Amino acid sequence: MSVKHSEIAAASRAETGFAPCLVWRILSAVVFFSAVAMVACQADKSHETLSIAFTKIPPAAQGGRERLDTISGRVSGARPGQRIVVYAKSGPWWVQPWPDHPFIPIQSDSTWSTQTHLGYEYAALLVDPDYHPAPTIDVAPSMGGSVVALRIVNGVGSLPDLPTVPLRFSGYDWKVRTTDSARGGLNNLYDADNVWTDKSGVLHLRISNKPKGWTCAQLILARSLGYGIYNFVVSDTARLDPGVVLSLHTHDQAAGDQHFREWDIEIGRWGRATSRENAQFGIQPFYVPGNLARFTEPPGTLTYSILWEPGRAEFKAYRGSSIQSGAHPFYEHTFTAGVPSPGQEHLEFMFYIVASEKGLRQKNTEVIIDEFEYLP
Repeated sequence: MSVKHSEIAAASRAETGFAPCLVWRILSAVVFFSAVAMVACQADKSHETLSIAFTKIPPAAQGGRERLDTISGRVSGARPGQRIVVYAKSGPWWVQPWPDHPFIPIQSDSTWSTQTHLGYEYAALLVDPDYHPAPTIDVAPSMGGSVVALRIVNGVGSLPDLPTVPLRFSGYDWKVRTTDSARGGLNNLYDADNVWTDKSGVLHLRISNKPKGWTCAQLILARSLGYGIYNFVVSDTARLDPGVVLSLHTHDQAAGDQHFREWDIEIGRWGRATSRENAQFGIQPFYVPGNLARFTEPPGTLTYSILWEPGRAEFKAYRGSSIQSGAHPFYEHTFTAGVPSPGQEHLEFMFYIVASEKGLRQKNTEVIIDEFEYLP
């Protein structure tokens, strides 16, 4: 049988064209299934549960600017651009390690780590790029908005008692603070040498400049008193340095959700040397309109009084060292909204440094509280 040359040529062309076509189909299939696998992988990752785990937890301790430890963990399901923010609770919740460095990067192996000041509890937040952490918050962080995952743990071990020194004043037992605190926006040192009573029984609170720096004074009543009348007799404080504040207030360390059950009598210009107003009555939080009443305190010995009852806090200021029958206050203000209820709050006296325009002008400064009286 004879085969024409044209048929042989056609068959040859068909065979030589088949191989490239087959290779193309195989490559197309490989690319297709690779793309499907990649999409499936990404879909699985996008549906991966967001979670935060701690791998190193610092101890439970009172906070302070010089007390640091490492906190570390691992995150699952984080997307590009997300970061970790850590808060430590010591009174309020404080962003860590510093307000100007709040964001902690997530490493390629999904781990994170940072230095933190110590606290009773620690919170790690997984946040989106548009999250702006507050330097301090009164209540524990919560989920929602730009916070996509959250984990809160207690510090390791039991919380040690705050180191204090006992003191007796006006018939009550008090505790003198000996560790630092960030009251007033500055992290102040507190020294027991700055608090004492003299032979006549009056209380002295001092701010002094020592080799370790400025030290302040804080006195904490050993028990909670609750509703009632609180009277304070204070010697002349009208000419305090603009960079210091005397605060007579209640405080419940564990009641952040209740704004620490705090009402305040505060004397000072809060760093504003030219301010005529040098005293204020208030209930926390101060940023709520109507929660603060500022006034001008005159020279001389004064008596401050607060009647604290359900839904009402009535503040009054009198000239002199006692409240005579029929006496009229030179200033008074009553709060009827947001008034705290009693819990485990303790009365505190604090004499401390605040941020000021020119810093402290005096080497040492002192105030005297002649008497404290409580009437149920």
